[in-house]
Amino acid sequence: MRFIPQIDLSTIDPHGSLAYVTRGHSQMVFDTLYGLDSDFKPQPQMVEGHVVENDGRLWTLTLRPGLLWHDGETVTARDCVASIRRWSKRDALGGALMAATEELSAPDDRRIVFRLKKPFPLLPEALGKVSSPMPAMMPERLANTDPFKQMTEMVGSGPFRFLANERIPGSRNVYVRFDRYVPRADGKADWLAGPKVVNFDRVEWTTIPDAATKVAAVLQGEQDWWENPTHDLIPLLRKDRKVKLDVINPTGAVNMMRLNHLQAPFDKPEGRQALLHAFSQTDFMQAIVGDDAAMYHVPHGIFCPNTPMASEAGLEPLMGPRNYDKARQLLKQSGYAGQKVAMLVATDYAQFKAIGEVAADAMAKIGINVDFVATDWGTMLQRRSNKGPIDQGGWSCFNTGWEGADHMDPSNHYAARGNGNDPSAWPGWCVDQPLEDLRNAWFDAPDLAAQQKICRDLQVRAMQVVPSVPVGQFIQPTAYRTNVSGVSKGFPVFWGVKKA
Repeated sequence: MRFIPQIDLSTIDPHGSLAYVTRGHSQMVFDTLYGLDSDFKPQPQMVEGHVVENDGRLWTLTLRPGLLWHDGETVTARDCVASIRRWSKRDALGGALMAATEELSAPDDRRIVFRLKKPFPLLPEALGKVSSPMPAMMPERLANTDPFKQMTEMVGSGPFRFLANERIPGSRNVYVRFDRYVPRADGKADWLAGPKVVNFDRVEWTTIPDAATKVAAVLQGEQDWWENPTHDLIPLLRKDRKVKLDVINPTGAVNMMRLNHLQAPFDKPEGRQALLHAFSQTDFMQAIVGDDAAMYHVPHGIFCPNTPMASEAGLEPLMGPRNYDKARQLLKQSGYAGQKVAMLVATDYAQFKAIGEVAADAMAKIGINVDFVATDWGTMLQRRSNKGPIDQGGWSCFNTGWEGADHMDPSNHYAARGNGNDPSAWPGWCVDQPLEDLRNAWFDAPDLAAQQKICRDLQVRAMQVVPSVPVGQFIQPTAYRTNVSGVSKGFPVFWGVKKA
């Protein structure tokens, strides 16, 4: 199988990046205790099953027998406990799970025991979550490494092994079938759930920066699958009967500009609110997908459109004609005096380049001195960790996006957090206790109606505090040759897939 990922794989530590390309790589090499099916329901994966006792405060998970690491060692509960601890220090939902945990232990080689302070019914969802960073299980010796330093040794228990000696950064990554992997014997094969049956001895990921080169490689049969074809080239792919365009992720891509709350003018709420009145979500989406309104959704708020937690509460500043006078007034109230605003733009992502160009134009209209910093995704990830001023390598804002599935609720929504003083906070460092209080209340909500009320309040608060500026949701098809079959819903995985 020859595959073109959305971007180069710059980080291979499964707990060390929010990048989807790292998540895709990690799902190949590592396995998880639970796996989400295409309805986002958790199913046992590495675990044989679980028992819940003591009114939901005691969970006992039992591993399947016969699980092996790629180095031939047996997977133990002790390995998994160490892995959960490492992952939870980098993951928002994992952190919430551990905050609710009084004791996590491995009484023997196959049993993992959570003794909770209070019920946490989302435990299987947390341990099988689809969003980055994935809750990858790894040997204890690797799990005991610093989660904030990049791990480079890839030993998992997943269906593929990573061939580090064949890796060419910026060009190629190679995976081979792990011949001692034992798929689940029961359940339905459905995305990350059920038996992971591999039909390829080798999967090659080829990084190709230029979109025209990518489309030519697919049309000529040199590549089998392109993860995220750019919308301007979709008509060309659609004309070829040997290529199939398929929307495997119905939640699409939700996009935003992330603001640095440490740098003027975005250190003041008025400076951040100014962008709500200057930005046109329709302009952003049409710059990415064109004029077909069926391919995008606006207004887009904090949560993925057309999912239970989504609403239009508080989105009035994003609706109707743009109010540049209001935006300039707010910018003046922030004390902005023409300082350079460094906008990081990962131009190797077509959609982020388009968002950056539209944003730079709108910001210039209200008097912001924009420094358009064109870079690649990997370099942008490194720079955005810098909390220093612009002239010392800092930044003001960057453009990014998420799968809609990541923003269906507050549990793992990094962009709607107010925990900027926490060492694990997402770059941007928004500090707002009401946002955190609402998120925490959501976990304890007794029913769907209560959860939805909290999410409406959270969105209203987010439109006041503006940790990030939502810029719209678009639908992203994938493209593969018609001799490829078995592609599942969700993000690309390589079990269950066949090629004639």
